[in-house]
Amino acid sequence: MSASDTIFALSSGSLPAGIAVVRISGEAAPSILQAMIGRLPEVRHAELALLRDWDGSMLDQALVFRFAEGASFTGEPLVELHCHGGSAVVQAVLNAVAAHPGTRPADAGEFTRRAFINGKMDLTAAEGVADLISAETEAQRRLALTSASGAQEALYSGWRAALIEARALIEADLDFADEADVPGSVAEQVWDRVRDIKVSVETHLAGARTGEIIRQGFRVALVGAPNAGKSSLLNALAKRNVAIVSPVAGTTRDVIEVALDLNGLKVIVSDTAGLRETDDVVERLGVERSYEALAAADLVLHLHPAGWTHPSLEAPNAVAIASKADLDASGKGGAHRISTVTGEGLDELVQLLGEQVQSRASGAGQVLPVRSRQVHHIENCAAALQRALRDGMPLELCAEELRQAADALGCVTGAIGVEDLLDHIFSRFCIGK
Repeated sequence: MSASDTIFALSSGSLPAGIAVVRISGEAAPSILQAMIGRLPEVRHAELALLRDWDGSMLDQALVFRFAEGASFTGEPLVELHCHGGSAVVQAVLNAVAAHPGTRPADAGEFTRRAFINGKMDLTAAEGVADLISAETEAQRRLALTSASGAQEALYSGWRAALIEARALIEADLDFADEADVPGSVAEQVWDRVRDIKVSVETHLAGARTGEIIRQGFRVALVGAPNAGKSSLLNALAKRNVAIVSPVAGTTRDVIEVALDLNGLKVIVSDTAGLRETDDVVERLGVERSYEALAAADLVLHLHPAGWTHPSLEAPNAVAIASKADLDASGKGGAHRISTVTGEGLDELVQLLGEQVQSRASGAGQVLPVRSRQVHHIENCAAALQRALRDGMPLELCAEELRQAADALGCVTGAIGVEDLLDHIFSRFCIGK
């Protein structure tokens, strides 16, 4: 594999389709287009043309686009062929492109990787593109678009530039401390700005959990004793039969998950094995997994049949749910009574879930750290700023801490030190992107 190769791929998804987009990027892209249609169209100008193979035989009629170097998605000369979306048509076009010397099929994420390498986007924008493609909910789309549009890069680069300037002033203070014409300490001018950046970084880090919830989902665990109605509730929320419902205690042996879209936010609901002591080895493993799901949940719905006495669950995020309300005439037994048979209380429960999720994930349109890699480096930045601001720190060490803080932000955007991460990040993209 060479970065000088001209790469190509189907960029528009699975076939058959109404339209298929074949993307070609690299130095040979314009000559390939000229060979296939007999001329070179104006840049950024759509033309309807006949695509021909190297022997002159017709392949398809397509809408073609040419983008100049520096003004394309990848930053390289780039061509797009908008063909008919039949499998045979697309394969014939790809074969014709592949016959040109110096071309090869693109690797996963290689178009976006070249865009990053050629300075068309930073690493947070590239990650935002990947999240935008995989977005399942409206909140995920808005959060990903914030990153893909460059808002994250602008924030982090602004902080980094200010820290580099602060460090330069401190080092100037050190270099010219003995000069008689230097009026006072230059370094004293930077500390208020450094403190402001530290507060901003820490506030930004506080939103990391919100970003994680939006991107990966708000986790809800259904827990309780055997036959408390957990599987029935999961099926009711999913509106399909996901879990087996049986009067036999211990039917659920593993954690079953269903992803829901509530008010544009992803919610992952987990049905768990009934909490009880058991001698059954398999069921005991299921109970252990139930406690693991409980510990990882953002919200726990503790189910117990309405009218039954039950022990409280020691979890700060637990809500008591009185299930099987249709079998209890007392009208008592919990703050939230539900019945999956009559539907009693289900709409109210869904509303409760929506409110809980909304309160925890209200920052979809804001700039948030959304990946553990980003959080790690921003935490390093905050720690370095904390050390730089300690009382009594020599200016030389303060300057070094500011360098480390700026470098940590550079690692987030990809400005420095990310070569070993590129394969890992871009291999997760789809082919053609």
